[in-house]
Amino acid sequence: MTVARTICLGFLAVIAVGTILLMMPFSTSDGTWNNLIVALFTSTSAVCVTGLSVVDPGTYFSFWGQLFIALLAQIGGLGYMTTTTFLILLIGRKFDMQQKIAIQQALDRPGMSGSSQVIRSIIATTLIFEITGVFLLLPAFVPEYGWSQGLWLAIFHSINAWNNAGFSLFKDNLIGYQSSFLVVFTISMLIIFGGIGYQVILEMYLWLRDRIHKKTQTQVFTLDFKVATSTTIILLVIGIIAFFCIEIRNPETFGSLNLRDQILVAWFQSVTPRTAGFNTIDISKMTTAGLFITIALMFIGASPGGTGGGMKTTTLRVLTSCTKTILRGKEEVLLYDRKIAITLILKAVGVLVGSVATVIFATILISLTDPTLDFIQILFEVVSAFATVGLSTGITGTISTAAKLILIVTMYVGRVGVLLLMSAVLGDPRPTRIHYPEENLLVG
Repeated sequence: MTVARTICLGFLAVIAVGTILLMMPFSTSDGTWNNLIVALFTSTSAVCVTGLSVVDPGTYFSFWGQLFIALLAQIGGLGYMTTTTFLILLIGRKFDMQQKIAIQQALDRPGMSGSSQVIRSIIATTLIFEITGVFLLLPAFVPEYGWSQGLWLAIFHSINAWNNAGFSLFKDNLIGYQSSFLVVFTISMLIIFGGIGYQVILEMYLWLRDRIHKKTQTQVFTLDFKVATSTTIILLVIGIIAFFCIEIRNPETFGSLNLRDQILVAWFQSVTPRTAGFNTIDISKMTTAGLFITIALMFIGASPGGTGGGMKTTTLRVLTSCTKTILRGKEEVLLYDRKIAITLILKAVGVLVGSVATVIFATILISLTDPTLDFIQILFEVVSAFATVGLSTGITGTISTAAKLILIVTMYVGRVGVLLLMSAVLGDPRPTRIHYPEENLLVG
């Protein structure tokens, strides 16, 4: 079995187990057997760290059901291979060659050495951030809900924020905390660091360590770090300005708030489309322009190596750099004085084409199954599912069963990745030594 098939089937196995657990009577608040579609949709949404839900998780599921959702989101955020590898390390087994190759491909690493240390570091980083998030959220939840419920709310939301899952136990998501700087800051920081990728966090740590110890030779940032951080900052700034300018006249989102809360809401609304799924405003009340900007940010998504989905920030930068190169009449694609290999450019184009094709196909299918829905609502829901975001205009629970199944498949494709899924179906690509003659073609 190929590595791609192992990863894809691994995610399916986790989804299946999650579905069975969420169907059990002890997973629902009323103690009855859960509906298959509800359980399958919720399990897929959790494993694919999406956050879309056809029911209210806080009232529909019991504590055990909520715990299963949190665990599935944790496994989905870490990734199937990372979780499996960690379990192998716990029982003291050694990796064979196939497992090392699978880890290398799953983590997108250049080599196979040091994989076990990388896995330990990823787990440690995850625990540090999630535990920190819990402690920061306790002062917001404990005074209102008491220690036991407040602690569980802090744990659940910290796990979902770090893994960019977006499930919330509050009926209105985080709208009730739109004015709370502590909640908005904590959740948004977990979202950003969870989505920016482990490698970037490691480089940040090494740079800070060198500066604190005043070393003469400090950490040299890689191209991955520069692209991921700069693109993330640019998108956040653009998002804040765009949402503030567009929604400030909308009394149902920003207009009725004071300036401080407007800035908080604009900041969070810029962060959350990066595949997080939490919301501090009613998404269904946003203007069409605001919804479309959200769709664009969702489609771009987070950074490679993080817990988020989407097309990825690096893909965007490679494609924009290609456009910049063409406009300047040059032949080499450069990023921070580094030449981008043609294989990476082709991969970026493949990701874009595959992502657009998936979104278009799913949108057409749901338009056929649910013709009464508005186009913008369908597109928003599909992009949210594909980019594993979890934001919704409120139609998730009302769409037909066929549409829910389409969204389930879309979430799965978005989580495993278009190229990886195609590789699993078609088999690993084989290099060819055949070269064909070159010929010009009119483009553009």
